[in-house]
Amino acid sequence: MGGQRDVTDAPAITGGFVDASIKFIKKAQQENKPFYINVWPDDVHSPFWPLVEKWGDGSKRDKYLGVLEGMDTQLGKLFATIKNDKDFRNNTLILICSDNGPELDAGKATPFRGVKWQLYEGGIRSPLIAWGPGLIQKTAVGRRNTESVFSAIDLVPSLLRLGGARKPAGASYDGEDLLDTLLGKDVRSRTEPIFFARPVGFKKMPMPGFEEQLPDLAVRQGRWKLLCDYDGSRPQLYDLSVDPGESKNLTDSQPEVTRELAGKVVAWHRSISER
Repeated sequence: MGGQRDVTDAPAITGGFVDASIKFIKKAQQENKPFYINVWPDDVHSPFWPLVEKWGDGSKRDKYLGVLEGMDTQLGKLFATIKNDKDFRNNTLILICSDNGPELDAGKATPFRGVKWQLYEGGIRSPLIAWGPGLIQKTAVGRRNTESVFSAIDLVPSLLRLGGARKPAGASYDGEDLLDTLLGKDVRSRTEPIFFARPVGFKKMPMPGFEEQLPDLAVRQGRWKLLCDYDGSRPQLYDLSVDPGESKNLTDSQPEVTRELAGKVVAWHRSISER
């Protein structure tokens, strides 16, 4: 889409996304076709421009809450379209997720360490809400799954199976099919590690409360989480099953785990850097 827009129009743009989505859904219904919609509003990305009556005291926190409330109101129109139609309600899955943790002084990541732009859990762990009365296991409705390790990259193969779609010939995915976990029928976690990298140059980005140079890479495998620099130096190892706040570095007591995970994440980063 060409042209320019004023960022202050963000709330109106989200409303446009919603209206276009509803129109698409209605058309699919008339043609008796399945549909998939991916709506990515950016209201909660700074700078925050809430509706005038939602500015509060003008603080970053209040403006963030203002745009969040406004976005919720507008998305509610889309959700109501699904919820108020029996056929849609019983055969549609709605997923609400984020791509990273909260920005400093806007959202909160308590009890996790770190914020957006960082590879500590507060920067990369994000919520995932699944709603689908006709699809989700009844015993899982209203419950929280706090034990499964699930990544956004697992959505593609999981949703392919849900929709009965075929994987394109020759395609390969980093994600794993965890549909049963997504629908509350299982608590199985992904078996392969999850890798993370910060953009080059972000190491020197000033972050209040994090005066030291921050790690560039991270890997999560099962209960273990390791952070390090691009060359594997300055490793930090945490057991997230007992230390989700990443407060106790276990590199000295777990040298083999440290060496294994550092080697994996450095090799992974080199492989994508060479592409």
